[in-house]
Amino acid sequence: MFTSNPFAELSASLSPTVMQAYIVIMVLMVAGGTLLDMYHKKSATYFFRTWRDSTAKATRRLGGGEMTSLAVRTAVVEVLTSGEFCKLGRRIAHLLSFYGFLAYIITTVIMVFWYPTPETPAPAILPVLWNIGALMVLAGGYWFWFFLRVDVAYEGKSPFRLMRADLFVVSLLVSVTLGLIWAFAQATGDSAWTTLFLALYILSTTVLFISVPWSKFSHMFYKPAAALQKRVEEANGSSTLPAPAASRRGEI
Repeated sequence: MFTSNPFAELSASLSPTVMQAYIVIMVLMVAGGTLLDMYHKKSATYFFRTWRDSTAKATRRLGGGEMTSLAVRTAVVEVLTSGEFCKLGRRIAHLLSFYGFLAYIITTVIMVFWYPTPETPAPAILPVLWNIGALMVLAGGYWFWFFLRVDVAYEGKSPFRLMRADLFVVSLLVSVTLGLIWAFAQATGDSAWTTLFLALYILSTTVLFISVPWSKFSHMFYKPAAALQKRVEEANGSSTLPAPAASRRGEI
């Protein structure tokens, strides 16, 4: 299972062209859903208006080198290391899910488009990374869902209580869980269970990607932009937020 490309095995009953078309459609759904979410919430309008106001209120101008430095720091701290999370457990859970999801999605695309049949065997590292990525998503996601959520950890709410804001996390966990179960059933050679879990896997994955306008999926695109804007405002003197506690103590 860990060294076998499940999508190559699937090509015996489902054309690689169909699998590739499905991925393209899901990518378009994510892009379209994100744009629809931006239009509905007017996120882009708010961002550019705030950026323009920040520039007008700036007490100092930022050069190109400084802007590049701020962008790099944002990418490293907020994106690559999830520095916005103060609690270590929450940060680790987020990083496990984030990097696991990247490994899972990237290897899926590579195996479906470049190694879609047994006649074009994929390097063993690809299905290994696919499985490791999926397990990382499940480790980080279930840890967050059952132990780290604010309403569960601090408010005593049931972890099985669902709200619309949970749509992204739930659909992601269900999709990846079913994907692993499908791959396992396929490896055992049980055609009935393989077909059942394949259908459920496709259904849950479709829900994950078409629900972008109603879930928090699009937040992964907004957060880096908001983090960069905050850094720029602090650097050019236009921020209206109070200085960090450490800075205030240094001024006393």
